Amino acid sequence: MTVSELPAHPQTRTAVPPPPDPEPYRVLGAGDPDPELWPLLYRELVRGRRYNTQATALTRQGRLAVYPSSTGQEACQVAAGLALGPRDWLFPSYRDTLAAVVRGVDPAAALTLLRGDWHTGHDPRAHRVAPLCTPLATQLPHAVGLAHAARLRRDDVAVLALVGDGGTSEGDFHEALNFAAVWRAPVVFLVQNNGYAISVPLAKQTAAPSIAHKAVGYGMPGRLVDGNDAPAVHDALAGALARARAGEGPTLIEALTYRLDAHTNADDATRYRTEAEVAAWRARDPLTLMERELRAHGLLDDAGAAEAHEAAERTAAALREALSGDPELTPGDLFTHVYATPTPQLREQAERLREFS
Repeated sequence: MTVSELPAHPQTRTAVPPPPDPEPYRVLGAGDPDPELWPLLYRELVRGRRYNTQATALTRQGRLAVYPSSTGQEACQVAAGLALGPRDWLFPSYRDTLAAVVRGVDPAAALTLLRGDWHTGHDPRAHRVAPLCTPLATQLPHAVGLAHAARLRRDDVAVLALVGDGGTSEGDFHEALNFAAVWRAPVVFLVQNNGYAISVPLAKQTAAPSIAHKAVGYGMPGRLVDGNDAPAVHDALAGALARARAGEGPTLIEALTYRLDAHTNADDATRYRTEAEVAAWRARDPLTLMERELRAHGLLDDAGAAEAHEAAERTAAALREALSGDPELTPGDLFTHVYATPTPQLREQAERLREFS
């Protein structure tokens, strides 16, 4: 008897979920396209690729302290931003700036943390996007907490939490999935498995058949999807988010993808992976796959492609303009957003700062 064939525990409400499919779910190359969604995915992929290259260039110019590029992973980012409903929440990691931009955050504001100006450059409540999270996986318990609160309030809200394969090796990942399943929280976990936790390959992190298989142990469905197939990722996320809103609990989705750039501008990826490996994944570039499929179905021509690239260039130009000057920083702001009511120690420190300013 396999784990999936075991009877449901008496205290659970549903049977043990089956393991995910052995092959990743794909949409491109099969079936009819969505004439509205697919061109939108393509335009956002084009904009996302240009956003990544522009942000990387700004890092080289000293305008950003660091930039963790999502080049090669844009299908996951774009699908995440577009699959969310108006009242849903997004909890991103440090590599998910593009998902935040697709969700509606200003492109320059999404880079504020990486510039060192503020912890976040946008209003989380206005966009329903939590601050970008640099510590690995610490955003996941927060996502579960918000989702659980929404469930208790009978609020029609689902939460999408993004994490990389490296983050699944953190204790926060286990705690978040365990609480989400026990509480039946309306949260979806999207693991962008790009093969490496900086330089550590997945094989040195887990012996499981896939990260998606871990869902069975927590008592939630797990799905394995081709992370370079934008419509497939969108379809998987939209279904899981709808399931969450319907009160059916959390879902773990693993998207198989690859970061074509280094971990950050401070990383030398040639130390741990070969050019042949990178070239093989370039052949699976999500932007190339999407464009090829759209042209095959008559949903994209040269004029449409040019229009998408021109719009992306406008985004890049606005980003350059926004980050062209030095930030105007006020030292006193260090004390403004620590506590709603400043402690005596903070008030004393702020006063000493004013004395020496």
